[in-house]
Amino acid sequence: MIKKVEENLREFVYGGMDGAVTTFAVVTGAAGAGFSEKVILVLGLANVMADGFSMAVGAYLSDKADQQLAIKNGEKVDDIESPLAASVATFVSFLLIGLVPLSVYIVNYVFSLDLGDSALTYSVILTLIAFALVGYLRAVVTKISTIRSVFESLGLGVAAAIISYTLGTVLERIIT
Repeated sequence: MIKKVEENLREFVYGGMDGAVTTFAVVTGAAGAGFSEKVILVLGLANVMADGFSMAVGAYLSDKADQQLAIKNGEKVDDIESPLAASVATFVSFLLIGLVPLSVYIVNYVFSLDLGDSALTYSVILTLIAFALVGYLRAVVTKISTIRSVFESLGLGVAAAIISYTLGTVLERIIT
């Protein structure tokens, strides 16, 4: 039972990290291109749903293939958790953590706060906190240094944001 919880926590951590990174990249890239908040919301929400589904399908197929290989090799698999549990953990974490970079834009749109450029700043702050939390959970799952894991998660997230914001800015100038 403990192993099953750890496996799903592992899927939760990696799904969440991917959700935060990809959505953060979409938000910062779109902001760098000077897109409106409505466009950022459309792109971000489409990304969260489609990429979250894609990650869940990948987790399901990967776990199912592992089980099929184990059966083919004559291993006992009756205590292995359903691939569905891993895919659900991946999808849920992708959605929950992937929505963090968009949360400011969602609140701004729903409540007509008119945050303007501050929306990106708040989004960055909230997403960095999400990266730190995912890094902490990753350290728990992988039994590595908490500080190292948090900084690795933050570093990867910041790198993705810098790359996408820069590309958004540059491509917007080239294309228009």
